[in-house]
Amino acid sequence: MSEKKESIGVVIVDDEELARRLLREYLEWHPEVTILAECANGFEAVKAVAELKPDVLLLDIQMPKLDGFEVLELIEENIAVIFITAYDTYAIRAFDVHAVDYLLKPFTAERFDAALARARERLGEAKVSAVTLADAARPPAQYLERIAVRNGASVTLIPVAKLDYVEAQDDYVCLHSGGSTHMKQQTIASLESRLDPVAFVRVHRSYVVNLDRVVRIEPYSKDSRVAILRDGTRLAVSRTGLARLNEALGEAGGG
Repeated sequence: MSEKKESIGVVIVDDEELARRLLREYLEWHPEVTILAECANGFEAVKAVAELKPDVLLLDIQMPKLDGFEVLELIEENIAVIFITAYDTYAIRAFDVHAVDYLLKPFTAERFDAALARARERLGEAKVSAVTLADAARPPAQYLERIAVRNGASVTLIPVAKLDYVEAQDDYVCLHSGGSTHMKQQTIASLESRLDPVAFVRVHRSYVVNLDRVVRIEPYSKDSRVAILRDGTRLAVSRTGLARLNEALGEAGGG
């Protein structure tokens, strides 16, 4: 059994000043804790975690710009996370399943102390995949409207409507949008499940394409096809991918 760290670095993330103040007050009773930063939005949180390497992250879920799940997906550091939420009952069920610490607003000092103690016990342990937890905590059939990508301490938001296609690269995906390419650590299957199937189709084990970008399908060899996109990009289409593509294009065209 590993020894507890004597000093614990914490980053507070909440868009409400009153909520941050309450967390500061609760933490005053824990002299072993150092507040490394307070963040009012998700962008500040991603930057603070990358630069300060905290042990514990107190993370609000409902925030503008970047929500707590998007922040979680962009954090690579193995830190303990305590989620803070006001009403996301679906997320709470997911947290219970994955044994993730959370605080349901409003919470007492005793409830906060218990969550902090559990987080301290789990320091250094392997955490559940950020993408797995985020996927589980979001309500079903709630498709992505944007994709957050981290590059160092900066974050880029890609509107899904501007996504041309997704390409698999081992455990990463390449997001192709308007001539630019962005890399994100996520499997193509995981991302595909978060995209609206009315607009996006898996045409190959390595490609998910925005139907709006497909202009035609051409033969490539006796048993294969390629999808030609508006910008001239050519994507391999598998046999099952062709069936999906034909079905989707048929439905989009009214049958």
